[in-house]
Amino acid sequence: MANKWVYKFTEGRASMRNLLGGKGCNLAEMTYMGMPIPQGFTITTEACTAYYDNGKGLPQEVLDQIDENIAWLEEINGKKFGDPNDPLLVSVRSGARASMPGMMDTILNLGLNDIAVEGFAKKTNNERFAYDSYRRFIQMYSDVVMEVSKSLFEKEIDDVKAKKGITYDVEMDVDDLKELVRRFKGIYKNALGEDFPQEAKKQLIGAVLAVFRSWDNPRAIVYRRMNDIPGSWGTAVNVQTMVFGNKGETSGTGVAFTRNPSTGAKGIFGEYLLNAQGEDVVAGVRTPQPISTLENAMPAVYKQFMELATKLENHFHDMQDMEFTIEEGKLYFLQTRDGKRTAPAAIKIACDLVDEGQIDEQTAVKRIDAKSLDQLLHPSFDAEALKAGQVIGTALPASPGAAAGKVVFDADEAKAQGIGGAGERVILVRLETSPEDIEGMHAAQGILTVRGGMTSHAAVVARGMGTCCVSGCGDIVIDEEAKVFTLGGETFHEGDYISLDGTTGKIYKGDIATKEAEIGGDFGRVMAWADKYRKLKVRTNADTPADAAKARELGAEGIGLCRTEHMFFAEDRIAAFREMICSDTVEEREKALEKIEPYQQGDFEKLYEAMEGNPVTIRFLDPPLHEFVPNTEEEIKKLADTQGKSVQQIKDIIAGLKEFNPMMGHRGLRLAITYPEIARMQTTAVIRAAIKVAKAHPDWNLVPEIMIPLSCDEKELAFVRNIVVETADKEIAAAGADLKYEVGTMIEIPRAALTADKIANQAEFFCFGTNDLTQMTYGFSRDDAGKFLDSYYSNKIFESDPFAKLDQVGVGKLMEMAVDLGKKSRPQLHAGICGEHGGDPSSIEFCHRIGLDYVSCSPFRVPIARLAAAQAALKD
Repeated sequence: MANKWVYKFTEGRASMRNLLGGKGCNLAEMTYMGMPIPQGFTITTEACTAYYDNGKGLPQEVLDQIDENIAWLEEINGKKFGDPNDPLLVSVRSGARASMPGMMDTILNLGLNDIAVEGFAKKTNNERFAYDSYRRFIQMYSDVVMEVSKSLFEKEIDDVKAKKGITYDVEMDVDDLKELVRRFKGIYKNALGEDFPQEAKKQLIGAVLAVFRSWDNPRAIVYRRMNDIPGSWGTAVNVQTMVFGNKGETSGTGVAFTRNPSTGAKGIFGEYLLNAQGEDVVAGVRTPQPISTLENAMPAVYKQFMELATKLENHFHDMQDMEFTIEEGKLYFLQTRDGKRTAPAAIKIACDLVDEGQIDEQTAVKRIDAKSLDQLLHPSFDAEALKAGQVIGTALPASPGAAAGKVVFDADEAKAQGIGGAGERVILVRLETSPEDIEGMHAAQGILTVRGGMTSHAAVVARGMGTCCVSGCGDIVIDEEAKVFTLGGETFHEGDYISLDGTTGKIYKGDIATKEAEIGGDFGRVMAWADKYRKLKVRTNADTPADAAKARELGAEGIGLCRTEHMFFAEDRIAAFREMICSDTVEEREKALEKIEPYQQGDFEKLYEAMEGNPVTIRFLDPPLHEFVPNTEEEIKKLADTQGKSVQQIKDIIAGLKEFNPMMGHRGLRLAITYPEIARMQTTAVIRAAIKVAKAHPDWNLVPEIMIPLSCDEKELAFVRNIVVETADKEIAAAGADLKYEVGTMIEIPRAALTADKIANQAEFFCFGTNDLTQMTYGFSRDDAGKFLDSYYSNKIFESDPFAKLDQVGVGKLMEMAVDLGKKSRPQLHAGICGEHGGDPSSIEFCHRIGLDYVSCSPFRVPIARLAAAQAALKD
């Protein structure tokens, strides 16, 4: 039996979304409900897949079934496709499983040609309407199907209107429209070297192929990557009988929502235009009317519309986004779908629908897009102010939120001028950031870098701070010494204003007003529901008491990663740390470390306090030592004087620390093996802080977790573990305390995952550092991969950035293997993830599936992780 590639609306149901796409299955469901739907048929997503498998051509079976369904459509309408006297006209629309607004434009009025338009004019007794429909079709078909620029047609429209001295399209008479038809056909022939197609079936197949082709256009690929939509899904095509909103003042078209998509408030929200077709509403050529005014213009149509809109929301149990057309006083619905909404609206609608008895708590939790919660927690641009904004560039949206301020080019200047300094709003613009920029980054409103990906230093640190960051803008030409950069044809000096949108990656000229985030009571309600159903614990990555306190406020149940190296860069500490690096003997190193230990201890005390007895995982020193050395002549001279060495001796030490591949060099536990005194100092600080805080809070079950980074062998881990245990036990005994602690490791090298049964002999917990594990597994530098990943996307090698969305096939297999092997050796082993993937919903679902105990993410991603963990549990 032949495959079924085409379904009439009467043959489908809402449950067939995967096959018919979102639009097609909803049109089928509305037909089943008895709604006034112009009839048509859907060419399936499987046909789209076949199109690509067939070398971008449709199998004959698909073409035959399209013919059969056109014949059926002719029969029920009493009109013939391409008929010169009374032509059947159709619209052609895309419809993927997941809503992808803006991926593909609609084609209306398909089936008109030079002869049919004359018959159409006579049949409708409306010559102006007929030629208006034809000029629209030529423009749409040329743009969408043949990729002739829309602007060429708009220029001709503007020219005709200017010569007549008129403003609106509706003011053009039939002669103007005939003139446009002539000009439009000329544009088509000039661009493509052939006449505009006159055969209706050729037009239809061209349109269908264009929809399938659009599935792989650049903007669709980007949209899919941003929204976790697999390329294998394909899109369906919907062919629907035309109804006309441009037949005069008793006709019109509009878009409406059953609730406000911005606020979530209940009540019809929408607009319409009289004597118009669909694209007029969104094109902004004329100002649409609020839907409420339809009650006066057409009372019977308004009453019917309100009844049917309510019926649709009650049937789908969600806020609906509807397109409708009125043709000479008769109402038609062209489509409905679950409406796109802001995060505040999503939360309000979910809570209201629960209160109205439409859905239960579990459905409410599943409905909210976890990623969208970022909108609730970060500043955003004022919508009106943004309209006037001039976009000068776009790069990676590395850390969400909106920021505007004066350009500064170095961290010291940011610190001096920004928060904690002069109190100015500043944007730190750098080629790339490094750990020593930490204070300047903290003082800035936003961060913009030329280099680096989604897991670069700037991106990771900014997300942790909740600071807006746009990274990897390779179009910037920067001279940090001269304090100037150019982008988008504009030049910016220190003190000039720019604005960043860390949610979209857009960079704007000038100072655009921002507004602070607002979290309503419904947010807490949804989070409580999420906590009720999730199995995974949610911790945070935090290095400062402020970050820890913010994360706790947002629901974190502990710290999964404290990066101790970030604690060394403050001015009062870096000098002692540099002394340690430049020491010649163990005694000199220990003396320098003694100066740092009280600072570390104080930091850990504050983190324990902020977490109120919840687990705190402290990772020992990880980066290579060259990241801590001075860069300027002045700093080098100062260090030389302190150390009693010459400037040249210090420069030689710095040169000796240089590594060819620092990510795989002298770092992590390798530092502790070379310099055990560093591990002893850090252990002392961790344990002393814990003893002090446990004494002050005897009701807290304080069990510090010491994490040794970068292990890949049981013996090396045993070596460092022994240093930690010996030092910790000595401190506990000296204090006469009864303190429990755990020693674990970070799994970030493939060999550690492959030998996890051995590693677990020395580790009471595993924490997956998936930033480095991804880097090591792929052999991609996370800071440089942006240079070639776009080519991987466009050539369909990758669908997503493996540093932003966990690679479940390769990296995930290593994680699953490590958990299984580790628990065989140590059944009570607990495991979590603290790489950037810990805040990504699809990665969180995978962590739930393989049995991790917790995910850890930056503070502002904690609510996202809580919701995503609940969604994973409910899906499971």
